[in-house]
Parts: sequence; structure tokens; C-alpha cells
Amino acid sequence: MSDHSLSDHPRRLRPTTEVLTRGFDPTLSVGSARPAVFRSSTYVFESPEAAEHAFNLMAGRTAFNPGEQVDLVYSRFNTPNAQITEDHLVPLEEGAAAALVFNSGMAAIMTALMAHLKPGDALVYTVPIYGGTQHLIEDVLEPWGIIGVPVVAGETALIAQTIATTPKLKVVLLESPANPTLKMTDLASAAAAAKQRGALVMVDNTFLGPAFQHPLLLGADIVLYSATKYLGGFSDLLAGVAISKDPAVLAPVRSKRSLFGNILAPDECWILDSRLPTVHLRMNKQSKNAQRIAEQLVEHPQVAKLYYPTLFTDPEQLRIFRSQCDFPGAMFAIELKGGKPAAFQFLRAVKLARNAVSLGGVETLACHPKSTTHSGFSEEACALAGVTDGLVRVSIGIEDWRDLLDDFTQALGTIDSLA
Repeated sequence: MSDHSLSDHPRRLRPTTEVLTRGFDPTLSVGSARPAVFRSSTYVFESPEAAEHAFNLMAGRTAFNPGEQVDLVYSRFNTPNAQITEDHLVPLEEGAAAALVFNSGMAAIMTALMAHLKPGDALVYTVPIYGGTQHLIEDVLEPWGIIGVPVVAGETALIAQTIATTPKLKVVLLESPANPTLKMTDLASAAAAAKQRGALVMVDNTFLGPAFQHPLLLGADIVLYSATKYLGGFSDLLAGVAISKDPAVLAPVRSKRSLFGNILAPDECWILDSRLPTVHLRMNKQSKNAQRIAEQLVEHPQVAKLYYPTLFTDPEQLRIFRSQCDFPGAMFAIELKGGKPAAFQFLRAVKLARNAVSLGGVETLACHPKSTTHSGFSEEACALAGVTDGLVRVSIGIEDWRDLLDDFTQALGTIDSLA
């Protein structure tokens, strides 16, 4: 978007500074201190040669020079607001060198997978995983000829073995922590196994990133986000992000995005970009709230089990959490005694938390995964993933944690009436 870069500064800036100073040049926005919205559908070239070069770059016929961005061409391919937002995403993700924005998290996942897979290739992926991702693999990629191989999240040796023995493996897709059970996978171990096979590693880092977990530093090639969640933070836009340490890995993803037309629109880019400077502030507050609440609720008589990183009892899960996460995050899941009736009663009774899917917003949300985000799966698939009738997933917001704890406690108390 501009010639402004880290070379202008005497030393490398920290992410919370760089997200406010990188890339955007006020002189290109008539002096505006913050980016404007650029809604143009097409852009004027400086010369026919510049137009030719831009199309060659987008098609991959010409390699990018260091620090070079493709000229603005057409809003299906790139926009000023997309470039500004992508510039500001890079410093938030430790180890990143390039980013792409999409009009949803599923668009980011789909485009990244289709850019690096073809019929006959195999994909190893961890379960549980977000329901939409699993439907994409089972209902779209597999009928198209992609071989999907599920493996249980957190099973370090089994994951490494599956990666080592799967024929025609091209991509390993990991979600850690897993949705909705918070099961953690050893990213460094899986990445090392994938490297031995020459396979690309993609990590859905939506639950903990970019503040608390850094997959690129652990060997991942592409990090994926539903930016609808913590990056956006206010439950008022849909967006997705793909980030890599190697711009060449994102080049085919960019090309597919241009073809599919699923780039994030300028207005949504502007909104998302305005939220990025507060990602760490929000996530730190939410994580502190969640930890305080989870460590209180685990003792409640109606709670059969509470899934949260600081409450892991499995030594392997504790080891993974301590080795690759900075903080535990704002998501937890509670297994309620009494199954589905207890879960539904809890969701009916909460007053501050809102019964809604999604997560990562400033407001607290709670849902029943088996009947919503993971509905439609077979009983066998749910059992493998640990998605039970009594499981409730909770995304903690920035409210006062004591008020939320009181709300959850009173709601749990109403389950007694079912007995």
C-alpha cells in the first residue's frame, strides 16, 4: 500500500506498535490518520507495462521481488483496504511474512486447501474439528477425489504415525485447541512428521491466536483464522485470514482467491483493520475471566467435567499446553450431569451469557455443539470427537467475571429441578 516499512525505523518494532504503524501511508489517503474506505471496483494503471506486470504477478508467471506487492487491478483480486489489513495482520502473527483476507473463515480454509490439493491427494486432519471444516472435507473434497484421513487430536504418536503412513499425503490440517473439547495437538511434533513427507502443515489457530499460540514458530506453513472471532471481536462481521512465513506458499492461495472472488470487501476490511490494535487487550481480559470462572465451576456438583487448559489432568495434554501456549484462552466446555436435558436447561436459564454459536466476541456466548455446530454428524463421529449430549461450549467475553460466575452458578442450580 505504501513504501513505508520497518526499514524506516532504527530497530524492529513490537507487534502492538507495528500494527498501528506498518504499511499504511497517510499521504495516500489525503492525510487521514487512519485508513479510509476505498470502494472502487477497478484501478488505473500507470502504463501498459505496469498492467502486464500486475497480471503476470497475479497469475504466478512472474516472481515477486522482495517487498513487492501486486499493483491494484480489480477488486476481486486486491483492494487498498485488503492490502492495509493484510499489512497489519502480519506483525500480530509471530513468524509471519504475508497474509491474505477472505470473506469468511470457511472461505480461507476452503481456498487454502483447494490451492494445495488436487484429486488423488490425501489430507490428514485432526478430530474433533470445526463442523464446517469437517463437512467441507467429507461432502466436497472427498467426492472431488481428495482422500481425507481423520486422526484423533492430541494423540501425538498416532498423529505422527498417520502422517508417516498415509499414501499421497500433501496437507496436514490441525486444529488446536480442538473445537469444542479444547483437546490440544503437539504442533511441533506433527510439523516435524509432515516435513519428513514433504507435506504442507495448516493450523486453524482461531481459539488461541494470534495472542497465545504461534504455530509458524512451531513449524506450520499456513495459519488459518475465522477472523469473525477474536480478530474481529465484536460479532458484527464475517472474515477469514490465511497467514504464512513464506509468501510463495500463499501465492497459489492468492491466485485461487482471485478466481473464486472470496476476498474480504473493502468495508469489512476497514472494520477488521480497526479492531486489530485491540486484539491482545481483549484476549488477555477474556482469558483472565475464563480462567477465574472455569476454576470455580469445575467444583460444581452438576459439572461432570470441565475442559480448560489449566484444568487438564492428562499429563500429555498438560505438556502440550505448557510447551506451546502462552495463556489458556477464553474458551471452555462443560460436561453436565444429566445429558441433553441438563444442557438445554442450563442454556435456557443463563441470563447474561447468550445462547448463540460463534465465539471470540466481547460478549459471552454459550451453545450446545451436538445440536448446533456439530449437528448432522453420526453418533460414531460424535463419540470419536468427544461431542456428547451434555456438552456445552462457552466463549467468555469482557464482562466482569464475577457477574458471569454468578449467572452460571444460578443457571446450574436450576438443573436440580429436572431430577
